Amino acid sequence: MSMTVITRFPPSPTGRMHIGNARTALYNWLYARHTGGKMLFRIEDTDRDRYQPEFVDVIIDGIRWLGLDYDGDIVSQYERRARHAEVAHELLRTGKAYYCYCSPEELDAMREKAKAEGRPTFYDRRWRERDPSEAPKDRKPVIRIKAPIEGSSTVHDRVQGDVTVNNEQLDDFILLRSDGVPTYMLAVVVDDHDMGVNHVIRGDDHLNNTFRQNLIYHGMGWDLPVYAHLPLILGPDGAKLSKRHGAASVEDYAELGYLPEAMCNYLLRLGWSHGNDEIISRDQAVAWFDLDHVVRSPARFDYARLDNLNAHYMKLADNWRLLDLAKPFYQKLGLAIDATVEHRILSAMDELKTRSKTLAALAEDSAFFAKTIPYNFDTKSLETLTHPDTKTILSTLLERFKPLNPFVSDAIQKICKDVADELAGGKLGKIGMPLRAALTGTAASPSIFHAAEILGNKETLSRLQFALSVLH
Repeated sequence: MSMTVITRFPPSPTGRMHIGNARTALYNWLYARHTGGKMLFRIEDTDRDRYQPEFVDVIIDGIRWLGLDYDGDIVSQYERRARHAEVAHELLRTGKAYYCYCSPEELDAMREKAKAEGRPTFYDRRWRERDPSEAPKDRKPVIRIKAPIEGSSTVHDRVQGDVTVNNEQLDDFILLRSDGVPTYMLAVVVDDHDMGVNHVIRGDDHLNNTFRQNLIYHGMGWDLPVYAHLPLILGPDGAKLSKRHGAASVEDYAELGYLPEAMCNYLLRLGWSHGNDEIISRDQAVAWFDLDHVVRSPARFDYARLDNLNAHYMKLADNWRLLDLAKPFYQKLGLAIDATVEHRILSAMDELKTRSKTLAALAEDSAFFAKTIPYNFDTKSLETLTHPDTKTILSTLLERFKPLNPFVSDAIQKICKDVADELAGGKLGKIGMPLRAALTGTAASPSIFHAAEILGNKETLSRLQFALSVLH
């Protein structure tokens, strides 16, 4: 019988969900779904000083936005602290761990001495073989693991290959603090074991921890999970991706107007490949994802590539869904979207979504559909409107549009061409520009003839009259 793959996503609720975390979640989810396994969700909330419950909601929202589901209930690490302590005492009982009675002052002095002598600043193991009867009566001990002192240890990693360290680099780290609180290192291993996690897919900044965590597995006689340590994500300049590079969290990208399917496709390719395929759908990703094609070298974040992917998915997206997703962006622009405006935007959506790389751009591009008179004109459209010929052009269009029925794009364009022949030496742009400025208040928009048709005869005439009134 083959083993059911069980992965986990274990974020710490100390802030927004970083892009690196999002990619880790995606890879765990894809591997679980690809193999017909499960992805579990654990909140690593043992650090009570930094723990903030609202960040749990932020992380759950981020996972939902990416379209990733998980199996079972969310597990709180903090709520399992009694079990973690139980394992520390079990290691103590079997001689794999020991009580250490050093005071903070003694530990500081030890570190300073090691620094001065140019040695590693590890704990010097002074209580490893001492009899607890020598212990100071009033001092609560910590429990430390007994790390091997000689030889070497190897981690077999599905991405990094075999990685070996000399055991002298491993310290007798603390499992249980003197106040009985388990350390992160202990909690992670106990939770992974108890939850049945057999594939640990995480960032390679955890690789050093793996050697230490394996000591707990060995000490308890538990099977090691399969490890896959993912390369870091770097900013375009080669430094670790952070806020100074721009958006660094999933929430930031949602707020900038990226689509979740574009983000998932982008994150998938940021460290994994399938031949030369760039555009990979969710179904393809599940069918193709494996650990063998995760690259070992760090990936650089490329904003232009993300923009291009997003533009691709914008074109594919359902029009109603795009309108729905764009609504918060219209609100940010201070615009109300009623049924009339909805109808206008949907009528233009086929063109809008081929022009806009993000939902924010789509909202800006179509904001004029939601404007009501009086509205403002941007600097470029004002320049156009104040041109000496504009008043004549707009007045002529106003008169010619009045009787036009049906008020459709081709007929509107024909009138504009006729007016261009009469007033602008046949240059249609010299008519289209003032018409666009008048109807939209901007210098760039979708096809102005189609836009006029969508606005309809009555609204188009009202807007032309309004623009003319501004010119007086």
